[in-house]
Amino acid sequence: MTHIAVTEDDEPAGGFGPAAEAEQRLDGTLVDAAFGYRVEQFYFHEAELLDEGRYSDWLEVFDDDLHYWLPTRSNRTRRQQALAVSRPGEAAFYDETKDSLAWRIRRYDSGMAWSEDPPSRTRHLISNVSVRHKGEPEVAGPREFTARSAFLVYRSRLEREVDLYAGSRTDVLRLHPDGELRVAERTILLESNVLLAKNISTFF
Repeated sequence: MTHIAVTEDDEPAGGFGPAAEAEQRLDGTLVDAAFGYRVEQFYFHEAELLDEGRYSDWLEVFDDDLHYWLPTRSNRTRRQQALAVSRPGEAAFYDETKDSLAWRIRRYDSGMAWSEDPPSRTRHLISNVSVRHKGEPEVAGPREFTARSAFLVYRSRLEREVDLYAGSRTDVLRLHPDGELRVAERTILLESNVLLAKNISTFF
């Protein structure tokens, strides 16, 4: 996974400059329209699984070596936006593997997750999908792509609990030789730096 690796003590000559960003720009050439459409439909199906509470089925969109990461972010000056997002090993709302996500889902099903019983009602809206080639394809292995999408998630629970999340997801997608498309890495970046919800039990 690619992360920004700069610190306040390592400010380059000339400063961070106005181009310093919390969210890195994607490299690589855009995929053709047909494959881009396939990825969009893949994401729409994933959103449907989440909104229907089919979490065990949702887990199958991920590869076994998944890294699912939702870092925290802080307020920084324009020149220090590259420092606004926490780094690997620092504070994160989610820092998960496929196995740890499966544990969370089993906990929901056990009836012991009081924050989700009764369960939340959610609606995931996915847009602005951009998919790019990632490096050269392996001769006999999966092909990888980088995909970024924007999301808006509405959550309602009980009578008065309402939360709204907006942000982006940057994925590493794998197209396996058998034609199966899976998510190998997901980095989620919320637009808000303070979580106003009572808890975070929503998947993105």
